[in-house]
Amino acid sequence: MKKRLTALVLSALMAASLAACGGSSTTNTTAAPQETKAQDAKAAETQAPAEKTSTDTSKAEYTLTLGHINAESDSWHQGALAFKEYVEDKSNGRIAVEIYPNSQLGSEVEMITSILQQSGCDITFTGESMQTYEPDLGMIGMPYLIQSDEQMEKVLTGEPGKHFEELMENAGLKVIGYFTRGPRYITSNKKIEKLSDMQNLLIRTPQSPMTVAAFEATGAKPTPMALSEVFTSLQQGTIEAQENPLAMIETQSFYEVQKYLIKTAHLRAWVYIGIGKAQFDALPEDLQQVVMDGGKHAQEVEHALFLENEEKYEKQLQEQGMEFVDVDVQEFADAMINGVLPTLTDSQKAIYESIEALK
Repeated sequence: MKKRLTALVLSALMAASLAACGGSSTTNTTAAPQETKAQDAKAAETQAPAEKTSTDTSKAEYTLTLGHINAESDSWHQGALAFKEYVEDKSNGRIAVEIYPNSQLGSEVEMITSILQQSGCDITFTGESMQTYEPDLGMIGMPYLIQSDEQMEKVLTGEPGKHFEELMENAGLKVIGYFTRGPRYITSNKKIEKLSDMQNLLIRTPQSPMTVAAFEATGAKPTPMALSEVFTSLQQGTIEAQENPLAMIETQSFYEVQKYLIKTAHLRAWVYIGIGKAQFDALPEDLQQVVMDGGKHAQEVEHALFLENEEKYEKQLQEQGMEFVDVDVQEFADAMINGVLPTLTDSQKAIYESIEALK
């Protein structure tokens, strides 16, 4: 990893027609068109800094670029800021960290590609999207596999977690921490009260074969799509529904274009803070330790905010007009699990059983 010159950084940012990461057409220093005034207001309320936070890279020996898909008001971004502050401080300015939120460096998949190709992005937050490189990582997105926060903690700190981290490293990303996520819910402009209401529902999902298979099993028509495209697609009626945790529903302002929140709680998952293994290995040993410690610090900061935000976001979404709809969760679980289980490989089934045993 070579020291970057300020002139090169400025030149790259000015090339509005080029993606700064993985060839994405969404990479620039302006906010994505899907961002709304509500998002801007929330960012201002939390006094989040500008979209790109940076230091004088001419004074640093190394520059690490961190990109993620969430808004600046999200706890992921606050975790990223905590990482930046810690690493720059503890490295005595030898490492500079630049942060690009709001999919400025492309979709999650595009950022992963850029990291692995060492072409602009060095760190991102990701999980089951890594299954393209290690299929078993798709198990992070297995519906109804994890039923509680306590079980998730057992998974992440136990043997399954160690195995997942090894898989991440095999795929080219070094794990330096993780962010747990709240349960994922469906939002829709159609009131869904039972499984049969899912028939032919055009719903956005992440680019995850596991998630696609799960929703196909409900009778819906899943449409993989980058997060940055979802708000406009819902607004224009290209899709009817989407699914995400409360934090994403709130910070992405989906309440502006969705009426109902369906309490399916179909997935409890996490994302890893992943740095390119090649980029990590290029750092001196003492700075590697700073980066590892910075990841754990970011994890602690983000988790405290996450716990604080879950209850707050539920109340805010209801105040903003969303109607929460209870469903028979077991009905959805049976459909999704039975739809996905036949697609699992032997190694994925072994992971499934090891996590089931931790309930």
